[in-house]
Amino acid sequence: MVRIKTVNAELEVETYGRRDDPPMLLIEGLGGQLISWNEKFVRLLSARKFFVIRFDNRDSGLSTKFENKGNNEDKYTIADMADDASQLLDRLGITQSHVVGISMGGMIAQSLAIRHPNQVMSLCSIMSTTGEKGVGMPNEKGYSVLSLVPPTNREEAIEYKVNTSRIISSPGYEFDEEYHYDLAAREYDRSYDPDSVVRQLVAILSSNDRTEDLKKLNVPTAVIHGNFDPLIDVSGGMATSQAIKDSTLHIMEGMGHDIPQALWSQIVDIIVDNANRANDCR
Repeated sequence: MVRIKTVNAELEVETYGRRDDPPMLLIEGLGGQLISWNEKFVRLLSARKFFVIRFDNRDSGLSTKFENKGNNEDKYTIADMADDASQLLDRLGITQSHVVGISMGGMIAQSLAIRHPNQVMSLCSIMSTTGEKGVGMPNEKGYSVLSLVPPTNREEAIEYKVNTSRIISSPGYEFDEEYHYDLAAREYDRSYDPDSVVRQLVAILSSNDRTEDLKKLNVPTAVIHGNFDPLIDVSGGMATSQAIKDSTLHIMEGMGHDIPQALWSQIVDIIVDNANRANDCR
């Protein structure tokens, strides 16, 4: 792992694969850490000859925490987080990259393509939305997750994370309880800061609707969304695909707000096929 210093944050970064292969930047969602991208999933991508980069967003994992100061200094938007990603690529000496974002990470990836189009070779937006009011809204189960008060001790925090993961998981696939307990424990031990999640949520809620800017994009784009997503309704993915010219929309039957292992191979194929569209356009 390496630590990359941007204008406003220091970001913890980990890479996989050969440096000479085409780069692929993975951007995590709300409260997620770089380890939230399953390492086996990441290695499936690197095995397809990509130099894969996963990192902690600001206010996640081991990256800079924006402590609450009672003023505007700790507030930021999705656009600010996209600029972090842009500077991360710069610091790594990467001119252009394929970009994959999940949930809030999809919002960041969209904003990166809007604000820094020359850096994005292809875009994959997974279980995300455009910021347009009325689309991609949580259902009752999704709202229940967002309104839960996180605990303060390790045992309860791990149980809390597993329970929230279970609520938003894919009803069409078996919930891997052992994996989620292990991930929750590793995330807690690596970094636990519930206030950071609140600040990221504020960034989502205070960011602009990206729809009109997405219509101006000219980048190979794949949109992936589960038809049983309780946290970001599938209408968010449909709106994203509708806004981006020539994008491909992939509605995954039985998928919620996670990526079940049974779908890894299919989703990796979609990401790689979309990246290859960028190569075909050269």
